Amino acid sequence: MFFESVKSYINSKDSLSLIEKAYDYAEKMHEGQVRKSGEPYFTHVLYVAYEITKLHGGPATISAGLLHDVIEDCGVSAEDFKNEFGEEIYELVEAVSKVSRLKYTDEKEFQANNHRKLFIAMAKDLRVILIKLVDRLHNMRTLEYQSPESQKRIAKETLEVYAPIAHRLGIAEIKNELEDLSFYYLDNEKYHQIASLVESKKSERDAAVNEMIEDISKVLADHKLPFRIFGRSKHLYSINKKMVTKNKRFEEILDLLAIRIVTKTELNCYEILGYIHATYRPIPGRLKDYIAVPKSNLYRSLHTTVIGIDGRIYEVQIRTEEMDEIAEKGVAAHWAYKEMGKKAYDARNEQKEIVNELEWLKAFEDSEADADKYMDQVTTDVFNANVYVMTPKGRVIDLPTGSCPIDFAYRIHTEVGNQTVGALVNGVMVPLNTPLKTGDVIELKTNKSSAPSEDWLKFVKSSGAKNKIKQYFARKADEDRKDDIALGEQMLKDEFKKRDLDFNEYYQNKRFDRIYSMFEANNWNDFCYAISKKSLSPAAVCDKLAIGAKKEITAEELQLYTDRNKAKNLGYSKTGVIVKGIDSMQINLAPCCKPCKGDSIVGFVTKGQGIKVHRTDCPNINKDNSRLIDVYWDPNYVESRKYETAIRIVSMDRSYLLTDLVTVIAQYKATMTSVNIVANAENLTATADISLIVNSSEHLETIMSNLRKVNSVLSVERAIK
Repeated sequence: MFFESVKSYINSKDSLSLIEKAYDYAEKMHEGQVRKSGEPYFTHVLYVAYEITKLHGGPATISAGLLHDVIEDCGVSAEDFKNEFGEEIYELVEAVSKVSRLKYTDEKEFQANNHRKLFIAMAKDLRVILIKLVDRLHNMRTLEYQSPESQKRIAKETLEVYAPIAHRLGIAEIKNELEDLSFYYLDNEKYHQIASLVESKKSERDAAVNEMIEDISKVLADHKLPFRIFGRSKHLYSINKKMVTKNKRFEEILDLLAIRIVTKTELNCYEILGYIHATYRPIPGRLKDYIAVPKSNLYRSLHTTVIGIDGRIYEVQIRTEEMDEIAEKGVAAHWAYKEMGKKAYDARNEQKEIVNELEWLKAFEDSEADADKYMDQVTTDVFNANVYVMTPKGRVIDLPTGSCPIDFAYRIHTEVGNQTVGALVNGVMVPLNTPLKTGDVIELKTNKSSAPSEDWLKFVKSSGAKNKIKQYFARKADEDRKDDIALGEQMLKDEFKKRDLDFNEYYQNKRFDRIYSMFEANNWNDFCYAISKKSLSPAAVCDKLAIGAKKEITAEELQLYTDRNKAKNLGYSKTGVIVKGIDSMQINLAPCCKPCKGDSIVGFVTKGQGIKVHRTDCPNINKDNSRLIDVYWDPNYVESRKYETAIRIVSMDRSYLLTDLVTVIAQYKATMTSVNIVANAENLTATADISLIVNSSEHLETIMSNLRKVNSVLSVERAIK
């Protein structure tokens, strides 16, 4: 029977010799091996090869079906196999068998990675997936010999992975049987319940369908149209699925009474549709034209639902012979071009469309997502793809339900998605978040200078679009950071130049490395980035490096200042700041930068007014570096002192802004001494200068951090006069 099926469409002596050689080799290699059913193992591979012939697979594919387990189960080396059957058949067999060689301790991880390899193989060579589907079909037909646990596990995987792949490739014969077999093992009670309902109505249903067929046949014969007509039955899993998803009773499933009409040409299809609608009353909204708008798996047919002569409802499908073959066998109806010559390839241009449609699956091969996320992506983008839209040139694109023009744009190309600024749907300009419907024709408007918006992530549905948008902003963040690092480095160079110091000397000698930790930086890039963001001042860096910013004052100069202060009877400082070796000089906090306990500080020796304590980032301390001196917050200073300081807040102007700012400051128990807020009508911003009294720099930073969280606030910074 196997060779009869082969010879029914393969006549080449070389091809037949190859298949016979593969047959003999597989039989020899599997000799002595048995399946759990007790049958010789060879019967399994023979079955796979036979089913491939029913799909009119080429000689290489049939041979691969016969040999698909010899490398894995019979210890045949890759070199020996290639010597016997060549590189092409080896690659097919290796692609089919390599999945089962993956071993993981975690079953979920194993399954996800298993499927990842399967989909990648599918994208590279469709023959691999056809062999896997037929292999799974035979395993499902003999599943009764597995344990109950294995039955449910294998059936669940078949229903969730293999049946949808068969549907995606349009192979209805395999898809329907895989679904029904899975249904049988996953919910045996429900399976038999529906089977019983179908059987109980069978005679009545068959009689009604036959009567309707006779009536339609008379109508078409009167108009001398070519046709063959027959009834078709709904498979059990499909009936159950409709009952569950649409919450309908068995009696309400419309297409239980179904008729298929097969004719010669597309024109005949539309003529037959016209005569049927003229004879029987069609149900509104139930006409589907998959000839004008084919599904992405190349399925083409006219579907209509009419009320028959007996008042019953019938679903009628109308298609050509070629369409019917594709509907049943899908891509397998013309997949053999890979194994045939140029003439056969040219006659199968539609197959080229299928391959192009599946090209996007290869993008997952390089995905950095883990195995589970990969499965989520494929499930979303493949198995839930039930919106079919078109490019202006008629190319059909499948998208998840709820997808918008941005999803469509990224499916076309990443750069098209990034540059999209508008979309025409059926010739009408629409917002970019408009949900698309099957049959829509999408024309995109792009601009090379445009870029994605983060708001797109709120409404795109396909994982491919989401990933590409996120990748764009990740790259942009990296580029912006590089610019900020360069800016910070230049700011530091400018500070060195201002102090007449050699920047390259310090950089090349790695003298910056020893102060990174002082500023909570891990490396040079973090260091420069902090400077560019003004969380670290170039002046403070110079001070920490002790590169002349704090010149020692001679003992004579200090004694002179001390004597002057004693003469003026100025007393000791009450600021909590100390200077080593000096206990009689007046010490005051500078009013320009208003340091608080905890700030990084430096002393400036004035003429006649003691030492003024500045923050190290205060621009006023660079006028005379020779008068700078080390000062410290006294760790033993326990007096409960408050510090007056100043902040500047820039925000978008709005109602109740000042109220919200004051509320935050009061919440953290700080006292305000003055407030000045000015609105800018040109850019709609408001600037608030606030003086307040705090306990320490840590207390101030807590307040500033929470002020930054206030709605519409753009920035909060320490103010310097």
